[in-house]
Amino acid sequence: MAVSNNLTAILNFIALMCSIPIISAGIWLASKPDNECIRWLRWPLVFIGIAFLLVTLTGFVGAYWKKEGLLGVYLVCMFMLIVLLLVLLVLAFVVTRPNGAYYVPGMGFREYRLEGFSPWLRDHITGNDNWGGIRACLAESHICPKLAQKYVSAADFFAAHLSPIESGCCKPPIICGFQYSSPTTWIGPSNVAADADCAIWNNDPRQLCYNCDSCKAGLLGNLREEWRRANIILIITVVVLICVYLIACSAYKNAQTEQLFRRYK
Repeated sequence: MAVSNNLTAILNFIALMCSIPIISAGIWLASKPDNECIRWLRWPLVFIGIAFLLVTLTGFVGAYWKKEGLLGVYLVCMFMLIVLLLVLLVLAFVVTRPNGAYYVPGMGFREYRLEGFSPWLRDHITGNDNWGGIRACLAESHICPKLAQKYVSAADFFAAHLSPIESGCCKPPIICGFQYSSPTTWIGPSNVAADADCAIWNNDPRQLCYNCDSCKAGLLGNLREEWRRANIILIITVVVLICVYLIACSAYKNAQTEQLFRRYK
């Protein structure tokens, strides 16, 4: 019984350490400028990581002080959290699989089409009900103004590896045929028939291409890149957690069997 409890305590400590990358990944995602504009998407991963932290603390206390009730609660809650994390991972993988990016000949950056992304993302993030608030948040951010300080010449700008949101929101689509003046100022006649965004572009810093489909696509492109990076950490973490949970269940079952054997004896 003591050996099993000590093993469970060690496993809980490992699970406790696994909550750190989950919380860190959640904080990293929440700190990104695009996620700051999507409030409901900022903190779920952080909350799940904190829940793992609290549950593993409960299991550690139950194992160290031989509280079978706490260990039972720990195993049930840990199972539920692992299932929740798996559902989140599968959802994130499915909705971030489609990629609306396409290469622009002669440019260092890519541009993005809204139709190339997941319908779920388009409906829940860039739909009419949500985009007004997101658009206002993006206009107040420093994403686009920073480009004017970073790139001086047209050659530097066209060779730059812009982020999806910089490419989609801070400039008009290249196909529109505008002439470069600065990263956020484009002049000359445009080919309005080439793309609907060509008529929406405005040099006003408060407008730019924030109402463009390319901006919505750029936001989804940013989210896709960030979540796919976070998924790598989360997949490794959830595999470790599942292994720890299975061993903890076995140790708990052995402890229960040994206790029953002692009572019978």
